[in-house]
Amino acid sequence: MLEQVILVDEEDRVLGAAEKLETHRRGGLHRAFSVFVFDSAGNVLLQKRARDKYHSGGLWSNTCCSHPRPGETTVEAARRRLSEEMGFTCDLREVFSFVYRAEVGNDLVEHEYDHVLVGTYDGEPRPDAREVEAWRWCPLGGLKEELEADPARYTSWLALVMSRDGAERLNG
Repeated sequence: MLEQVILVDEEDRVLGAAEKLETHRRGGLHRAFSVFVFDSAGNVLLQKRARDKYHSGGLWSNTCCSHPRPGETTVEAARRRLSEEMGFTCDLREVFSFVYRAEVGNDLVEHEYDHVLVGTYDGEPRPDAREVEAWRWCPLGGLKEELEADPARYTSWLALVMSRDGAERLNG
């Protein structure tokens, strides 16, 4: 069965559902989430996306990101994908949301109403190698410096979250 995403308007009101890849081809606005997990020392867990992902492969990104399925809440979907991608779950809470549009290669567009969620975890991730090539803990200030120095190593949505007073909102 083909993966479905939830189509929304600029206010995050549901308009319907559509096939994920086709939605990314035509740039339809859809609901998404970006998870940022911190350890008790305040470091954020980053993942390097597997090179064979359908877009943004081999780029560093936040802990986990994806799309809720029709009938699934954003937090339920975020916990599901966190487990599938990184091999653990934790409590998550939403800190802000925003709309963005970015071309991400392979003639695909991310046009998302992105819910940014945070959580805390002090264990060892057990990522799925089909999803994640590498992972590391990084101080948030260090991530901001790395993004400024070499933005091409990172996903477009990570840079957008961090550029929108996101570091302060993530820690808040």
